[in-house]
Amino acid sequence: MPNKLLSRRTALQNMALGVSAWSTSSWLPTLVKAAAETGSQPKSVILIWLNGGPATIDLWDLKPGNKNGGPFQEIETQAPGMKISEHLPALAKQASDFSIIRSMSTREGDHSRARFVTMTGYTPQGAIKFPALGSLVANEFHVENDIPSNDIPSYVHIGGRPAVGGGGFLGPQFAPFVVGGRSRRGGPDSADLKVADLAPASPAQQAERLQLQAGLNSLSSMPASLVTDTLESSRNRALRLMNPKAASVFDLEQEDAALRQAYGTGSFGQGCLMARRLVERGVSFVEVSLNGWDTHSDNFERVKELSQQLDRGCASLLNDLRQRGLLKDTLIVCQGEFGRTPRINGQSGRDHWPSSWSMMLAGAGIRGGQVVGQTSEDGTKIESRPTRTADLMATVFRGIGLDPRKQNMSNVGRPIRLADPDGKAIEELL
Repeated sequence: MPNKLLSRRTALQNMALGVSAWSTSSWLPTLVKAAAETGSQPKSVILIWLNGGPATIDLWDLKPGNKNGGPFQEIETQAPGMKISEHLPALAKQASDFSIIRSMSTREGDHSRARFVTMTGYTPQGAIKFPALGSLVANEFHVENDIPSNDIPSYVHIGGRPAVGGGGFLGPQFAPFVVGGRSRRGGPDSADLKVADLAPASPAQQAERLQLQAGLNSLSSMPASLVTDTLESSRNRALRLMNPKAASVFDLEQEDAALRQAYGTGSFGQGCLMARRLVERGVSFVEVSLNGWDTHSDNFERVKELSQQLDRGCASLLNDLRQRGLLKDTLIVCQGEFGRTPRINGQSGRDHWPSSWSMMLAGAGIRGGQVVGQTSEDGTKIESRPTRTADLMATVFRGIGLDPRKQNMSNVGRPIRLADPDGKAIEELL
């Protein structure tokens, strides 16, 4: 315990002494050095999270002509044989960069449990604090590429409340840093994406505050715990974000106005642009939420509106990453916690449906232009290549060059693999 207190106190004092002389580009030399030593750019993941459970039968796997199909029509894409919703025209032109899994089959139809399973790859098990996918990826690349903690959080969630927070048994340093989320449906503009309280105090004020904190810390006899560790991790994140260069990554006004317009002016589109800025600077995992998919009523009008936001933001993200040479090192995952019933209910809506649904993958490690799996004509049954969450997790880890079988020690002293060992990667996508 004394050593831990000493290290905390020393670190705070060192930061206090050096706060006015921080380098404005501390993250960049680290990233360049890692790339030179490993021979490759560290991989990143962007999760486009369709919060609420999207009606994927109206996005990726339409059933025109069937009573379950609804009013939407299919359109051809750049990939031969792949057809998607008429409300995704920009993505249709980039289909050679992404692939669709049309045979996702899961068990959880409750939002909370489904989000947990989708984000962790495991069902809840007693006292085990399973970390989210973002925490796992951030931890693995932090260790594997020997990158010291830089000024920007390694796991960032944009637009809403994370489905799984806290970092699980990996610790609070791998919990998601949350940006925005006050606007339920994405909002009319990007004002919701501001990071609060980033305007720095003067160097003298910063140094004085840090020295005061170091003094208080030296007097503390509070034993180490999850609470104190979480508080310390949050404080250290805030201190690192005092670096003007780190704070600037969240400033979208630095981007060209035409590019910002291309992404869409809502918080989802601007969140996708922020995701590109983050992975460009070496952030391991970014989640961007598009909220509002819980369409028990008025499904088609709401899905049309949401599809237009998804199409514009996601297509611009793919194009931007490709043009900057980042797509080969960035894996994009687009999904929600489950799908929606093929049957249309009495309120022109669709209800929860985990049995057969679709999602999209693009970028690092993924062969584009592919369609995996097939559902029946009415969308109710999977006819080929059923895919579980464990299979998807194994595919994601393989796509970014990680061994799904690698183990981390959990909070209960039990080793846990990155992906459930029952999961099998989808080889045709890799």
